[in-house]
Amino acid sequence: MAHLLIVDDDDAFRETLAETLQGLGHGTVAVASGAEAVQTASRERFDAVFLDHRMPGMDGLQTLAAMQARLARLPPVIVLTAFSSAGNTIEAMRLGAFDHLAKPISREAVREVLARALQQHTAASPSLSASSVAPDDDSDELIGPSHAMREVHKRIGLAAANAMPVLVLGETGTGKEMVAHALHRHSARAERPFVAVNCSAIPKELLESELFGHVRGAFTGATSERAGCFRAADGGVLLLDEIGDMALDVQAKILRALQEGEVTPLGSHRTVKVDVRVVAATHRDLAVAVREGRFREDLLYRLDVLSIRVPPLRERLADIIPLAEHFLRRAAGSEAPKALSAEAAQRLLSHPWPGNVRELRNVMARCHAVVRHRVIGEADLAIALGAAPARATPATLPADWLEGELPAAVERLERLMIAHALAQTQGNRAETARRLGIHRQLLYRKLTQYGLE
Repeated sequence: MAHLLIVDDDDAFRETLAETLQGLGHGTVAVASGAEAVQTASRERFDAVFLDHRMPGMDGLQTLAAMQARLARLPPVIVLTAFSSAGNTIEAMRLGAFDHLAKPISREAVREVLARALQQHTAASPSLSASSVAPDDDSDELIGPSHAMREVHKRIGLAAANAMPVLVLGETGTGKEMVAHALHRHSARAERPFVAVNCSAIPKELLESELFGHVRGAFTGATSERAGCFRAADGGVLLLDEIGDMALDVQAKILRALQEGEVTPLGSHRTVKVDVRVVAATHRDLAVAVREGRFREDLLYRLDVLSIRVPPLRERLADIIPLAEHFLRRAAGSEAPKALSAEAAQRLLSHPWPGNVRELRNVMARCHAVVRHRVIGEADLAIALGAAPARATPATLPADWLEGELPAAVERLERLMIAHALAQTQGNRAETARRLGIHRQLLYRKLTQYGLE
């Protein structure tokens, strides 16, 4: 039997969670505030903590940071929130949370996460002060409630807590550079430079000078000294975007810079020490590139200490509408943003999005610019996508979609999203739930409710 601490200002949720944990055979202590949690955890030893994120006074992240600073050994802390965002997930994981889950949470999910938490090694975690907690910032494009994106947020939080190299993988347009920005913003290097280099956009003969710099007279046209990106990013983060397109001889020098922490400018025999965290990103399969002799195996091992895979948009159905609305709000600025009709929302969900989030952002910007009415229709969206409006088929929404009250419209959209996800996963319910960003138990209830078993 484990001794567990529950911290939540919601009386009903706190009592329900306590009953669930007691039903699983554990002992619980429940408190209603962060300050009370820190005091209680200082007096008693707990095997795990369930911590609410949004609380009056000291919130969950401030409580977690205070416990880190106060306790000699931080037990596994499971942060719970009804208002999940990229920022609070990343910060929770960076501060040492064991996991970050969205409410409501099922009994099975509680049992599963607690079983994992109790197996965690009891090594002490590094201390962080409450002042290191950064405010939520979802100005990037990592927003989205899907399970796949929440896993990305967690990986960013874990990676932000140290200075090791990170390899970001994903198709073009998925937001790999946004991941690098988030890593920088949530790390201890946030006040230092962030420098990005697109390795595929710079000619091979210029890339070495761009990265490592050169001295005057190093080559024809080198009339002055250049510091290079490694030195420009000293103390901060250097993003090597599309590193899979880098020439082998430059790869060798990148490897040396990572191993030795120093660079040699072109035309010089003097090395310069640098303190740079390298984040490498690519849409290519580097393991295949290694087998084909196009990428150094030793460099891959050096870069792939921590890896983050950004899933394509077609695997994140639950994120498409929130992202589209986010881009419409951003395009509108201080104006009232345009809205999506149900038909347009259905068209967004059925589009394959080969350009991923970048394509969606551009389509929404196009809609904002050219659509003169307040509600974007399916025909408007088809034009923005560069295609003719779709004919009505069994997969499209019925003509009376907008008739009736909001709950009925929500049910129609839920049914459509679930049916579409089931078709994409060929009936795999676990994968369907993952893509929709919901628990399997909720999916099973919805399948029964909508007759989709």
